[in-house]
Amino acid sequence: MTSEVDSKVGAEAGSKGGRRSRDEAPFTLDEPAPKVLGFWDQGAFWANLGVSLFAFSGAYTVLAPDENGRPTLAIAAGIVAMIVGTALGGLMLGLAAAPGARTGQPAMVLLRGLFGARLSYVPTVLNIAQLIGWGTFELIVIADAASALWDGIPRWGYVIAAGILTTVLTIWPLGSVRLLRRYVTVAVGIALVYFYIQLVREPLPDLTEGSWGGFWIGADAALAVSISWVPVAADYTRHARTARGAFGAAAVGYSVTQIIAYVLGLLALALVAGDSSKVFDPFLHVTLGVLFFAVFVLREADQSFANVYSTAVSIQNLVPRADRRVLTVVLGAGITGLALVLNIGDYAAFLALIGSVFVPMLGVLAADFYLGRGRWRAAIGTGDVRGLGWNTSRNAPSRWGMIAAWAIGFAAYQLIYPGGVSWWAGFWQDVQGVLHFTPQSWMSASLLSFLVAGVVTVVIGRLPRRGRETAPDAGHAAAGDR
Repeated sequence: MTSEVDSKVGAEAGSKGGRRSRDEAPFTLDEPAPKVLGFWDQGAFWANLGVSLFAFSGAYTVLAPDENGRPTLAIAAGIVAMIVGTALGGLMLGLAAAPGARTGQPAMVLLRGLFGARLSYVPTVLNIAQLIGWGTFELIVIADAASALWDGIPRWGYVIAAGILTTVLTIWPLGSVRLLRRYVTVAVGIALVYFYIQLVREPLPDLTEGSWGGFWIGADAALAVSISWVPVAADYTRHARTARGAFGAAAVGYSVTQIIAYVLGLLALALVAGDSSKVFDPFLHVTLGVLFFAVFVLREADQSFANVYSTAVSIQNLVPRADRRVLTVVLGAGITGLALVLNIGDYAAFLALIGSVFVPMLGVLAADFYLGRGRWRAAIGTGDVRGLGWNTSRNAPSRWGMIAAWAIGFAAYQLIYPGGVSWWAGFWQDVQGVLHFTPQSWMSASLLSFLVAGVVTVVIGRLPRRGRETAPDAGHAAAGDR
């Protein structure tokens, strides 16, 4: 029944809104989202996001580097940790993607049903901050990689060019997704196959030399990269035709290509004796390497595009009538300016912080959406409301219990892995001492915080409520609780 309502609402929106509503993302939050992306459109989109220059330049993060930046895991151990972390992260990404297709709402608006309208502003502000950081990092990576290809242009020239391309893509987001499917995915696939053939022909060192002691730290680092897309997944899957297709495209499309890209990055890292500053060298020194590596550099723009577009959509949760086109132009100029003056700092610590915030939040969302309130749907047009539904209206009531579950999951993550920011890690190490808690090597901060947050959510959801909340009316249910 849900999918039938989705189709009817999408068809009605398309007939009222004209060609733009049917084919492109709406300009404001008040307009309905067209359901125009099939499985292959989405699969290509997520597959391209899984192939990133970060998979090469940041491959060392899955080797669990110590405080001096030296890898502690063997390359073989890092590959296995990366596969495990990516597979788990892909499943989590799928869990975040399906609700967008079901409700037709972007990610931060979806959180109104979880936390309430006003309380959803908290994760929205955090998401905006992390997306601006990611967008800036992407432009820096593009500029550095382009300079490695050809240093005949000043670095600032590459930053500005990447910023302009990013901004143009965000103005027509759904058209950009289709462009990726038709052309970019094929080129990226050919480049990956070519580099695999070239790199495995090189004399590789012993990949088993080293330790397996930091396995779950490495797995969490890979999982954190996947999780970084969780707070934006519904921004794109709200345009998906089916929730099942949205889940499969995100979980499989992203995981497969990230694993392929990270293995390639770790092989390149092995060829340069673990020196992450030279990880691009093996790609550039093979025959036609410059040409095929240029494909990766150009493709990286879809990463910055996704970050900027989702920043704009997140802002619309705060200002629903803001025009996303204006927002993306301003944001594109902003991250370009930041990329001109900043350098990539502690990337591993940044990933850990992202994971500690959004992994437990996903645990709360998944438990409540799939096992709790989200299971109950309003019977549209019949007057028979069988449950509260998923209320994404602007007056959705605050749900402090879900905030508490999120906070407990966040604390669980920090107790197991406080991260690499000295003052922050020091605080949580003091808490460990007070609680007489010592993290064990088998403990995964991501998995355990996800489970803790989910279990607490289920428990809180079964507690008796004081009074009854008002169910969304039939009009709201049709627009936001499909």
